[in-house]
Amino acid sequence: MLTGELRSKIDNVWNAFWAGGIANPLEVIEQITYLLFIRGLDEAHTREENRAVG
Repeated sequence: MLTGELRSKIDNVWNAFWAGGIANPLEVIEQITYLLFIRGLDEAHTREENRAVG
């Protein structure tokens, strides 16, 4: 079950995609997947940078 806070966050994400011109739910899921993948790459890169510095 979705809590009020979580539901609100999900609605905000959907609204952002809708405002950006992406209304197809499959496209939204695809874009979220890309964003999560890129975020994972960025976090891995940041960890490697920190490891090299420290």
